[in-house]
Amino acid sequence: MQAFVVKIFLFLGVLRSVFWPSVGFAQAVSGENLVGQADSLYRVGNWADAARTYESAMVAGQPASDPMLLKLANAYEQQGDVAKVLYFLQVYFKRHPDEAVLRKMNDFARANNLTGYETNDLNYFYLFYRQYGVYLLSVMLLLGIYVFSVLLIKSMRHEPTSTQLKTLILVYFVALLTFINLPEGYDAGITNTNQVFLRTEPSAAAPVVATLGKGNKMNILGSTDIWWRVFWNNKLYYVRKDTLWII
Repeated sequence: MQAFVVKIFLFLGVLRSVFWPSVGFAQAVSGENLVGQADSLYRVGNWADAARTYESAMVAGQPASDPMLLKLANAYEQQGDVAKVLYFLQVYFKRHPDEAVLRKMNDFARANNLTGYETNDLNYFYLFYRQYGVYLLSVMLLLGIYVFSVLLIKSMRHEPTSTQLKTLILVYFVALLTFINLPEGYDAGITNTNQVFLRTEPSAAAPVVATLGKGNKMNILGSTDIWWRVFWNNKLYYVRKDTLWII
C-alpha cells in the first residue's frame, strides 16, 4: 500500500514538472496578446477599453513598460480620471526622474485642486537623489575607502588617532549608511477614494482631522496593522491602507 501511494506522488510530480511550465508560458503569451489588443484600441482612440486592456495585461503578469505607463496616463487623461493620470505619471517618474514630468504632475494637480505634487524642496531633493545619487554614493564610498586606508596605516605604524577625528569618521559612516538606505525609507501613496479620513491614531475610533478626496499624494513613514502612518501638511496622521495606491 505504501509503495502504491509513493507511485501516485511520483506520478503527480512528473505531471507537474511537465505541464507547469506550459501554464506559465500560456499566461505570459496571454499578457502579450492583451498588450497588442490594447495598443490597437489606443491607436483608434478607444481610451476606456485601451486602459482597461492594459491593466488586464498587467494583472495577467505582463510587466508595465514605460510606453504602457505613458499611454495609460494619456488614456485616463482623455477620460478625465485625474487620480489615475497622476498615479501612472508618478510610477513613470519613479523609474525615470525628470523635471519635466515633475512639473507636469504639479500643473495637472494644481488645476484639479490636488496636493502633494508641489515642486518643493522635498520633491527636488528626491529628483536630485534619483538622478545623481549613484555618483554621489560612489564619491562617498571612495572617500570612505581612503579614510579607512589612512586609519589602517596609522594603526600599523602605531600612530595615535585623535578623538575628534574618530568622532568625525563615525559621523561620516552614519551619514553614509543613512544615504544608502534612503530609498527604503521613502515611500508615497495616492488616495484612491473620494473620502480618505486622516486620523490622529491608528484606530477607527480616533478623531478625524481632515477628509481628502481622490488623487492627493502623501508620503508614507511606516505602518501599524491596517494603517499607514503618513506625513501631511507637516504633521503625522494615519489612514487605512486600502485607501492608498502605493507608488
